[in-house]
Amino acid sequence: MASQKNSGELLKEGLADALGFVFGALAGWQLGVVLGFDFIGTPGYGAAQIAGLVLIVVGCGVGRSVARRLLSIEKP
Repeated sequence: MASQKNSGELLKEGLADALGFVFGALAGWQLGVVLGFDFIGTPGYGAAQIAGLVLIVVGCGVGRSVARRLLSIEKP
């Protein structure tokens, strides 16, 4: 049987997901800017912009995963 989570645990999970998603997207965007693949600041849809978008999307996923992993660390 699945374990039941209380509302406090669900709130922590939701906040971790949201913050990880946003900060991951910002990190991916900044990495794209540094590497010359700015999706947001350049017009058009060339290869560089698509590469920048991919970095943003990957950053979203990685940020969420890191936030969830940090949340799951057992506290002594």
